[in-house]
Amino acid sequence: MNRIREIREDKDLTQTEVAKKIGITQRNYSYIETGRTMLTEDILVKLADLYNTSTDYILYRTDKREAYPSSLIDKK
Repeated sequence: MNRIREIREDKDLTQTEVAKKIGITQRNYSYIETGRTMLTEDILVKLADLYNTSTDYILYRTDKREAYPSSLIDKK
């Protein structure tokens, strides 16, 4: 997942810092970032929240980096 690495580096965070913030080990985070381990829904949401972006951006479904407005999310 190159986008995950790109966002992390843009925020000047280390893998260890991100892993700690989302509640996993640095090794597990590294495996996710390099594609060795699948990105789970839970981790995807935590990363989107941490980086204030959308899950679609992380998954390359959009190039808009900003998170969706909460008004759109609340109207399921």
